[in-house]
Amino acid sequence: MRFKPWALGLAMAGASLLLSACGGGSSSGNDTSLRLLNASSGYGSLDLTVNSVSVNGNVAYANAGSYASVSTSATSSQVLASGVGTTVASTTPSLASGSHYSLIAYGWAGALHTTLLQEAETAADSGKSKLLVLNLATDAGALDVYVTPATDSLDNATPISTNLAGGSGSGYNSINAGSYRVRLTGYGNKSDVRLDIPSITLESTGVSTLLITATEGGVLVNGLHVKQQGAVTNYPGAVARARVVAAVSGNASVSGLLGDVSLLPTSVAPTIGEYKTVAAGSANLGLTVNGQAMAVASPNLKAGGDYTLLVWGDAAAPQLSVLADDNRLPTTLSTAKIRLINGVASLNTGLTMSVDYSAIATNVVPGTSSANSSIPSSTASLLSVSSPTSGTPVFSIASLPVLSSGVYSVFMMGGASNMLGTLRRER
Repeated sequence: MRFKPWALGLAMAGASLLLSACGGGSSSGNDTSLRLLNASSGYGSLDLTVNSVSVNGNVAYANAGSYASVSTSATSSQVLASGVGTTVASTTPSLASGSHYSLIAYGWAGALHTTLLQEAETAADSGKSKLLVLNLATDAGALDVYVTPATDSLDNATPISTNLAGGSGSGYNSINAGSYRVRLTGYGNKSDVRLDIPSITLESTGVSTLLITATEGGVLVNGLHVKQQGAVTNYPGAVARARVVAAVSGNASVSGLLGDVSLLPTSVAPTIGEYKTVAAGSANLGLTVNGQAMAVASPNLKAGGDYTLLVWGDAAAPQLSVLADDNRLPTTLSTAKIRLINGVASLNTGLTMSVDYSAIATNVVPGTSSANSSIPSSTASLLSVSSPTSGTPVFSIASLPVLSSGVYSVFMMGGASNMLGTLRRER
């Protein structure tokens, strides 16, 4: 995949002015300068070979290797997992002679992608800086990008790029040189902040790129700021998303507070709360069931993660399970992801979930979740959840439309004698 829409064409008029001493040196004939930029947190370090010759080695996440001279007539490139030496991505890019490029590796372990950034944009005018934004977080969906003074609210702010889809770029934006706060939100929703960078410095006459990269949860994002032909600065997110699911039996009332964020106002179970943005790390968790505080340890939430705080069991002796949620989109076209979460009280056996008579989650015991399973999209699938204690399904949907690229969770809640099932589309 190659980002094209921002006039990063191969016509190189004046390109010799951009061949700085950032590595690689000047080029002649059919040679050009290439480096690897590791934008995948799924790999601690990566190597790059071109035509089986090592170009960069042990490039850590959020770093770039040194430029190496490569021939534009022989560009077969392999990205390898450092140490193991296995190829995790391959590409044969088209390169112009006498230029500079970063081959960007992004995505997840087992699903690594590459894209090519030509670093040959003419310098900005004095007092100005050029900024390009690339959305490499394809799981996060379309984003809006705001560059503002540090103390400005988003209420009256205008994005420098809007509806920036995964896998696309904004084009170079000319901005007054200075230090700015950068915020990324879900498209059209200023309250849905996915990343908040308190301060980025945009230098006079500078050219730089902000890479937006994915997180484990799939919705929040991280940032990497890349100076043209220069260094990479890591701007990881500092928040997570969490929700409380009240699955306890007996229609108990449940509330949840994490730090100063109300995850669930007092609600009657069964209730599935909405995700709220919370500070990553360990914050005081307060849960009540029928007005009685639960004795629970504060969960340690990883930045970029999505979490379900499952309150389940009998109301007189409720329990808490902290579940990490994988809300990344499916990697295969025309498929969806689905999992089973078992919050049933007083159930001594596991549950099985089937789609179109094929079991996709088996023996899911109370207080746990199955892994996500991939299923084909369809207009009408049969979903059922069964228990060894019942001769008939304890939950079923006879004609379920499964949307392509959807992410689904099936929650089983209540008590063993009156299980209640709910299907939730997460994405």
